[in-house]
Amino acid sequence: MDVIDYQIFGSDMQYIEVELDPGEAAVGEAGMMMFMQDGVEMDTVFGDGSQQGGLFGKLLGAGKRLLTGESLFTTVFHNEAAAKRRIAFAAPYPGKIVPIHLADIGGTLICQKDSFLCAAKGVSLGIALQRRLGAGLFGGEGFIMQKLEGDGWAFVHAGGTLVERTLAPGEVLRVDTGCVVAFQPQVDFDIKFVGKIKSALFGGEGLFFATLRGPGKIWLQSLPLSRLASRLMVAAPAAGGASSSLLGGTALGGLLGGDDE
Repeated sequence: MDVIDYQIFGSDMQYIEVELDPGEAAVGEAGMMMFMQDGVEMDTVFGDGSQQGGLFGKLLGAGKRLLTGESLFTTVFHNEAAAKRRIAFAAPYPGKIVPIHLADIGGTLICQKDSFLCAAKGVSLGIALQRRLGAGLFGGEGFIMQKLEGDGWAFVHAGGTLVERTLAPGEVLRVDTGCVVAFQPQVDFDIKFVGKIKSALFGGEGLFFATLRGPGKIWLQSLPLSRLASRLMVAAPAAGGASSSLLGGTALGGLLGGDDE
């Protein structure tokens, strides 16, 4: 497992700079690279980029990524220079980058599929199957979540404001299903019905919520990507480019100025 140094910059739209010693490498999710210094080489590899040997290991890593909805390939950035070099990865939307040293939490982290940003080379990107039917069908992430394994640094992204909590044994926290970013594998994750039909239909919080039962550490986000996307869709102009509001900028401009068609 490569040992890397890093710095996180920014407040709402963060990016992370990873410092690589000569010969060291980092694994990044496709499309997350921001910049890299001269001497850093980029390779697209089959599988999850971990140090699994042989064709079978590569096929296994690729299959895991395919099941989690990611690409069959991973990008590995390695320092071929004689001095330290830096590479930066940017968060895809407003939020916080969460650095997690896997060795400090037992070597395994369960996270939602689109939260992984980058990691030290050697971290294995696997899958975690939901053991309960309810969690798989209504948990917002389906039956499959991502599992990060190793003893190095891994970095995940949380939308909005980040909440880190350590649950005591038996302590239960009820959470909106989209707000769960990651948790330790000993945390029990399940889905519960809200309990009342009136609340389910008119409460605006959906039919189900997630229950997290300790012991273990959890990471939550205040702005799930699905919530952000739904608000943007509601605010976006209707089909054809016109505003859905009569007094909206586009519609009002059209009424006053006319169209040149």
